[in-house]
Amino acid sequence: MGSRKAREREMLDSVCSMIALVFFLVTCVELCDAATVVDVYRLIQYDISGAPFGSRLAKLNHHAGSLHFPPGADLSRTVLMIPVRDLNITFLQDYIAQRQPLGGLLFLLPRMFSFENKDDTRTNHQNQESDLLKSVVAELEQLLIHSNVPYPVYFAFEDDDIDAVLADVKRTDAIGQPATATTGGFKLVVSAPEPKKLISPTITNIQGWLPGLKTDGDASQLPTIAIVASYDTFGAAPALSVGSDSNGSGIVALLEIARLFSLLYSNTKTRGRYNILFGLTSGGPYNYNGTQKWLRSFDQRLRESIDYAICLNSIGSWDNELWIHVSKPAENAYIKQIFEDFSSVAEGLGFKVGLKHKKINISNPRVAWEHEQFSRLRVTAATLSQLFTAPDLLESTGGLVDSRHFVSETAIIRSVKLVAESLARHIYGYQGNNIQIFADDSSLAVNPSYIQSWLDFLSRTPRVAPFLSKNDPFVMALKKELEDHTHEVNVQHEVLDGMFTFYDLTKARLAIYQVASVTFDLLLLLVLGSYLIVLFSFLVITTRGLDDLISIFRRPPSRKVKTA
Repeated sequence: MGSRKAREREMLDSVCSMIALVFFLVTCVELCDAATVVDVYRLIQYDISGAPFGSRLAKLNHHAGSLHFPPGADLSRTVLMIPVRDLNITFLQDYIAQRQPLGGLLFLLPRMFSFENKDDTRTNHQNQESDLLKSVVAELEQLLIHSNVPYPVYFAFEDDDIDAVLADVKRTDAIGQPATATTGGFKLVVSAPEPKKLISPTITNIQGWLPGLKTDGDASQLPTIAIVASYDTFGAAPALSVGSDSNGSGIVALLEIARLFSLLYSNTKTRGRYNILFGLTSGGPYNYNGTQKWLRSFDQRLRESIDYAICLNSIGSWDNELWIHVSKPAENAYIKQIFEDFSSVAEGLGFKVGLKHKKINISNPRVAWEHEQFSRLRVTAATLSQLFTAPDLLESTGGLVDSRHFVSETAIIRSVKLVAESLARHIYGYQGNNIQIFADDSSLAVNPSYIQSWLDFLSRTPRVAPFLSKNDPFVMALKKELEDHTHEVNVQHEVLDGMFTFYDLTKARLAIYQVASVTFDLLLLLVLGSYLIVLFSFLVITTRGLDDLISIFRRPPSRKVKTA
């Protein structure tokens, strides 16, 4: 009798174990069926004087939806997948402004904005399409970085897998069956911790010297010309802010100019009677904060020795005209001399240089151009740029549209020739003479391969300053390159001024799961449960008989305890 009950207990335990296993498998179906996994890039999160901007959340775990959602649909637990090709910027502006509930946003960028894109052959039709997309993405970026977005926002690049998912999502949305816990569909999951503040982010300035030639008995300090370029970027997605033009083109030009003059200054017979100071500065998007700290580290003698400074900014995608931006009026003798030197060289090279004067408002903390930091310390300076007007705060600072696809090596080569020839004529007293010191096919010719290699490297390297450490490989690469061409290379580490606060987590992995509906799960569970019950009943009946089966489910009689 005891052995029979033991066998029944064993059989029940086995069946219970099987049922538990089935429950576990059903609940794990959703977690084990990933359709694809892709890299995604988070919208920047930052504060300005305590005011929040950018995306304030990072974690995603919602169903996917498209712009074809039915009117009045509840999107509080939906991540909208939006290709920028189909973007309705007005809809997005209204949605963000009204702070309507939304699970999250996933913007799909064309491959041309990726730094892995190497397609340089474009037809006129493709040029028109590229320009239109560039305009849309630039408008989207400005909207996002100047808004307080209360949900997660990510960017990804179009590919076959994610396009297939989007096509399925659009199809179900179009027939009025958006993905929900009841209907199933695709779920987008980013498992990420809550973003944390970056404590005391560092900005790093790098400078190098080419000392001029002093004659015997000359005790006076030689005059100095400064060539400066800000190297860091800012954009909606810090992990994508490579800034090929702003200001990758300026960095490349500075390094090539340093290389050319190092050849001249390596020989005492051709060394000029000017010191040349090269500065790679950080904090450019934040009112050129690094430039300000760099200049204030100069002693008074060095500052007074600077004849003038030329700042290079966005010189990689122009056609026929560059602009010299100054803070002093055109009638100023120094400004007039700089403009005449550059105009004379530009005319010989077959293009134009214009002059733009913008007066500085000392009471306004906004610094639109890098040369304004010099002007505030009464140092003559100018900015060479293809931009006609000064950009607004955090505008034209190397965002999503500033990729290798839109930068021309030819434009940078022409810019280098302009600056190098103008400086050389000033240093060696050849103003007004039609002399080409850096002529093509000479030992002092501009090197297109050098420019291309550095431009490609910069176009693969995000450079948002708060996310660069003091010893970041990129910073070390700039330092080493400047050491190869100049002397007394110094690195200055400073803390970014406290007006800006940044948060970490700029890149993540997005898992896209194809999940079944709850109805399907319940039906599957019902079928499996019924099958197990029938199987169990069949086994008991065939081995022990119907009475044994009934006795398993029969309530045992209660036992009464006899009392004395």
